[in-house]
Amino acid sequence: MTPVELSRTVLRAVRRAVDEGELSVAVPARAVVTLPGPGGCGDYATNIALQLARPAGRGPLEVAEILRPHLSGAAGVADVAITGPGFLNISLGAGAPAALVHHVLTQGARYGHGDTLAGRVVELRVPYDARAEVVADTLVRIVATQGGRAEVRHAEPVNLRPVPAPEDPAPLGPDAARWALLHPAPHDRPRITADHLVQRESNPLFRVRYAHARTRALSRNAAALGYVSDPSHVSHESQELESRELESQEHDLLAALGDYPHALRVAASHRTPDRLARHLVVTADALLAFQHAVLPLGDEKPSAAHRARLALAEAAGTVLAGGLSLLGISAPDYL
Repeated sequence: MTPVELSRTVLRAVRRAVDEGELSVAVPARAVVTLPGPGGCGDYATNIALQLARPAGRGPLEVAEILRPHLSGAAGVADVAITGPGFLNISLGAGAPAALVHHVLTQGARYGHGDTLAGRVVELRVPYDARAEVVADTLVRIVATQGGRAEVRHAEPVNLRPVPAPEDPAPLGPDAARWALLHPAPHDRPRITADHLVQRESNPLFRVRYAHARTRALSRNAAALGYVSDPSHVSHESQELESRELESQEHDLLAALGDYPHALRVAASHRTPDRLARHLVVTADALLAFQHAVLPLGDEKPSAAHRARLALAEAAGTVLAGGLSLLGISAPDYL
């Protein structure tokens, strides 16, 4: 089950509770599903009970208790727990990770696209400033992923004014210049330094592009060894008796892939392309920690686990390439 499908599942649970007379509310257009926060558990969490509490005239915990059995009985949901003031924490069934990876690979560059802004026109009024224009240009693409249309114009009053760059970023080259302007939050002053060009781990842009190149190299190397990816065996748990560290690395990468649609929604709705850039760094770091387990070692023969890990790595490459493209930054296969 993908995050988008899970969001629909949550809405269906609300609709059932309304139909059965347990809640008296208007069913919202969408339900936000994210990774669990501090104190949470499971694979995903939703604040839908807190969202509905006031219109329902009930406490968030009471609403959560009403929704819990409707969610627990949904296909693909293994367990639902309530934490904090009323968050519903959802654990998915064993097939959920494989379904997520398959969905990413099937959707390709369209993975994460949704209808949050469907039919809406987002007017971006910007000053004559290099950073504002790059941010606006990027938002045109990001808003489109959520079904909206962004229109950019130089007009008063300005409604998009990120802190300007202290100097011209053009000498960094197009990719590094865009990253330097997009990665910081709008209220932060961007750094225009050669640090964005160095090919080492301290440079987030290098890590993101290198991680993408590594996914392509893993596919080439696997083909040379005579096997291709197969997402059907992807799981939250290692397929063999391996370390908890590898299991944790796989979980982190799956979580990053699952949270990508949310990052796109936030970036589009709040006009914050930095949210997308930071999520690409999280995805890249998770892939780089996991990549060592993708290929067989020594005389080891490729197994179902290797094919599944390759599929997971390729899904990460899909997300990294798609995200970089939205930022207007190239994603080379070789680096």
